[in-house]
This record gives sequence, C-alpha cells and structure tokens, in this order.
Amino acid sequence: MDIIAEIGTSHGGDLEKAKKLIDCAIDSGTDYVKFQWVYADEILHQNTGFVNLPTGKIPLYDRFKELEVEPSFFEECLHYTHEKGAKFTCSPFGLRSLEELLAIKPDAIKIASPELNHIPLLKKLAEYRKTHDIPVIISSGVSKLSDIEEALSILGRENITLLHCITSYPAPEEEYNLNLIPNLAAIFGVPCGVSDHSLDPVLVPSIAAAVGGTMIEKHITLSKETDGLDDPVALTGEQFALMSHCVHQCEAAFRQYSENAKDYILKQLASEYGDRVQKILGNGIKKLAPAEEANYGRTNRSLHFMRAMKAGERINIEDIGVLRTEKVLSVGLHPRYLDDVVGAVLTEDVKNGDGVSWEQLL
Repeated sequence: MDIIAEIGTSHGGDLEKAKKLIDCAIDSGTDYVKFQWVYADEILHQNTGFVNLPTGKIPLYDRFKELEVEPSFFEECLHYTHEKGAKFTCSPFGLRSLEELLAIKPDAIKIASPELNHIPLLKKLAEYRKTHDIPVIISSGVSKLSDIEEALSILGRENITLLHCITSYPAPEEEYNLNLIPNLAAIFGVPCGVSDHSLDPVLVPSIAAAVGGTMIEKHITLSKETDGLDDPVALTGEQFALMSHCVHQCEAAFRQYSENAKDYILKQLASEYGDRVQKILGNGIKKLAPAEEANYGRTNRSLHFMRAMKAGERINIEDIGVLRTEKVLSVGLHPRYLDDVVGAVLTEDVKNGDGVSWEQLL
C-alpha cells in the first residue's frame, strides 16, 4: 500500500520548512510527498467571500494568494525528495500550474477532488499522457459516480489510481463508507485507495488496507498549532509514523493469513474501537457523505464570469473562469459546457463573478 504525505501548502512558502516537512514525512514512513501548486486566480474568483482566521476576517482569494511560490520552489522540493529516496507528487489547479508542474517531471500527478470536474485541466493532462506515461492519482470527494466516470473517460484508465475521499475538514470517520474501495475498483477497473481527512491516525487507514486499498493519503504537519490551512486536520510526524506502522501491519497480516486477513484485521480493530468499525465500513454504495452534501457544486468547479458584461456582448474565452464557487457566488454551469458558452451572446447584464447560466445566453 503506497503512502502519500500531503504537505500541501503548510510550508507557508518557506523552503527550509518545506524540507523539514519532507524529512518528517520520509522519517515517518511515506512513499510520496505531495505539494499543492497554487495560483489563486486558477482556483477562486476575487469576490468569492471571506475566511475567518485568528488574525481576523480576510478575503479567501487573498489567503490563497499568500500561498503562491515560484516554480523553482517546487523543483528544489522535488530534487530534495529524490535525494532522500522518496517520490514527489503535486496537485495543479489550472492549466498554468499543470504546465509548470509537468515541466519539472514529477513522479505522479495528483488531481484533487474539487478538480475532478475541471474538464479543461483533465483534457490537457490527457493530451500529455498520449506521449508520456505519467501516473495519475485522482481524489473523488464531493463527487458522484457520474463525475468519476466522466473524468476517467477523459484521462483513460491506464496508470490511474482512484482515491475515495470525503471533502470535509475534518471528515467524520463514521461517514467514510470504506466498503466503497473494492466496489469502486470493480466498477471502474482501476486500483483504489483513500484520501483521508479524518483525525484518527489508525482507523480509516487500517480499515482501508483491510478492504484492499492500494494507497493512503493523509496530511502531515510539523505542528497542529501552526497556521497552515490544513494543519488542524493533519497528523504530526509521530502520528503519521503510527499510521504507517499500522498500514504495514495490515500488509503483514495479508502475507500471513491470506484470504482470512481482512477478517483478522477487522476483528482486531473491533476489539479496540467497537462498533465504529462497522459504521466506517458502511454499505459500499457511492453517494455524497452527509458532511459534504452542502459542498457539492460549490467546492468543485463551475463556470464564472470574470468581468461585468452588458446584454448583447459576445463572450470570449478570457471572460470565463473555471473556478470553485465556494462562499457567496452563485454556482455556474458545469465546465463541460465551456465550449458552448464561449462565443454566445448575453441576453442580460451580468456581474463580475456571477455563475454562468443558460438563461443568460443567446
């Protein structure tokens, strides 16, 4: 079972801190370290709303803007990771970050859950994969079966790993429905694991290993008290090492007990965690988890106007953003309709940031 330590943006733009996080992750048993290649304007509209921080209320766009670094930052992190004997992967959030990420030749590309429906991003990656056999890891939080199917129809199924996920921070363990892992693998014909945002270092990773998961991703931090966006739900190095140990113990059980290993592992976990284990296993039916239902459409991508426009104007490609709606904006059309929107004429005035709707188009 491959282990991914999600560093994300918790380095805060500090290269030395990034290297400490890489060291911590590798010392804690990870196979991959993972970063996020952030350009705010690839993710959010400037009018998307505010986020409450200990220092006060600031625009969410500005918070993401603070996380931007130069491509050389990630290139140095990649080289450092390779020197330490681990693999490097990273999530792009738009066409620019994807192009720059591919240029440094990562060991894998990670598509985060909100970008599962970023159709232009997926198409560009699929085009690259026609001539480069790069592994792709896809998270499937805040998604439906049809969303996964559409993404895989673009990317293909070769050298793809699918990660079941709940897009909630933290995600409740009891909502994880980990029986989905073998079911998704069977439905789509690709290896499946889990991207885990729950707080417990043992439960979800161990049960995922028991049901046949091939990969586990979990956030890592040097301290839960620092100001990284995901630090409160991340594991410390000590916790991450515990997770790695438990996952490898599950692998050892499969070597020893073969087809009886699943029952052995689940019985051991139930002796400590009781009926929580069965709740976490769930019914194996893919549906939005209660913790993420309200996020569907807002966390993933839709089409938004990038400037105020008047009725009668024709829409150009630069007038439309493929963005997360997030806080206060209206949800727009699915990104699959981008080509239909570009070239259309507006039937009414629109505001900067509005989600695009069919009623506005001629």
